[in-house]
Amino acid sequence: MATNAPPKKQAPWKGFVAGSTGAMLSGAVTHPIDLVKVRMQLYGQCVGDGVAGTRASVASSVSSSSAISPPPGMMRTGFLVVKHEGAKGLYKGLSASLMRQASFIGTKFGAYDLLKSAMPGDRDANGALPFWKMTLCGLGAGAIGAAVGNPADLAMVRMQADGRLPMEARRHYRHGGDALVRVVREEGVLALWRGCAPTVNRAMIVTASQMAVYDKSKATILEVSHVKDGLAVQTGASFMAGIVAALTSNPIDLAKSRLMSMKPDPKTGKMPYSGTLDCIVKTVKGEGIGAVYKGLIPTTARQVPLNVVRFVSVEWCKKVLHAFE
Repeated sequence: MATNAPPKKQAPWKGFVAGSTGAMLSGAVTHPIDLVKVRMQLYGQCVGDGVAGTRASVASSVSSSSAISPPPGMMRTGFLVVKHEGAKGLYKGLSASLMRQASFIGTKFGAYDLLKSAMPGDRDANGALPFWKMTLCGLGAGAIGAAVGNPADLAMVRMQADGRLPMEARRHYRHGGDALVRVVREEGVLALWRGCAPTVNRAMIVTASQMAVYDKSKATILEVSHVKDGLAVQTGASFMAGIVAALTSNPIDLAKSRLMSMKPDPKTGKMPYSGTLDCIVKTVKGEGIGAVYKGLIPTTARQVPLNVVRFVSVEWCKKVLHAFE
């Protein structure tokens, strides 16, 4: 039986704190997988894609084979990172990643809770919204979070990608804060929002997938199994959310990585891509349709544990914060 009574509104700071804490914990755990994913997505770019040199020079940073060879897989890419950059190479960009988790993810969790509580219309007996309304809330929360977190996201992608560039083209950011300061000083403040469009697009898709699928999966599991809400239920719902998020977001995620890491062509001074669609079209044209799913395995390998750790952590934080009424 439907009811018009909205659930009790939660203080905005609780959603932000819970989301930020859970996001930083999960981000730290899965950062090496995220770095491998970015390196795989950037493999195969041509001249002017943000690296000084030819495709062969790009390939040489992750593979000793020729430029026409297929890209290395997830394990091979990770092995080469450790071989050439040491184990610490897997954690390049971690400081920027934590900044991103706190700003972007914390904001989207807080915004999602607020949008759900403010959404008009009927709810079920438990106060839950229909799935399509939860999806709308996820889209809105993703857009808000991405706009806030884009600077930290840009810093993270650049720091993760630095090891694949020729030594003379590397930026050598010391940490996330140094990256933000240097971007503003060297490229202008608006450069902090380079790649914002694909970031927002991806965030809307991922957040809608993660949040709506998690909420719906959790409700379904509780209804069908009649078990008490706990770690097992949260893990199952998180797993489903991670699979859906990986499949829907990878093409835009690839475009985001390439747009954020690109540099002007050394001869013409022009940027290789004008936007998300242009990047995807050029990628498909130059590398084949399957190229938009480069990094899908590490994306999935990251999204699933990321979602499990994140949602379980967020649920735990919310339970702790519930005492502060």
